[in-house]
Amino acid sequence: MTVTEADLDYIGSITIDEALMEAANIIENEKVDIYNITNGERFSTYAIKGERGSGVICLNGAAAHKAPVGSLVIIASYASMDFEEAKHWTPTVIFPKNNRL
Repeated sequence: MTVTEADLDYIGSITIDEALMEAANIIENEKVDIYNITNGERFSTYAIKGERGSGVICLNGAAAHKAPVGSLVIIASYASMDFEEAKHWTPTVIFPKNNRL
């Protein structure tokens, strides 16, 4: 996905289009890792809902320095489960076009 906004004056987090969060099974306030394909930065933050259908990917606070507007990023979240369940678990992966489903 492409970073569409940066808000240096916010405490922290990443704002993600609510439709994208639902499609990827990310819940509000969940810890996520951000992998910046453009510059190689990697960092963790938490997700907050953005306007549904807007395509917003906004890095807030200090994170905005690690992935400026226009950066291509991967947003990853993780699940905890027992070993047997993990053997049969399939992750959710989405590849939106222009940050929209």
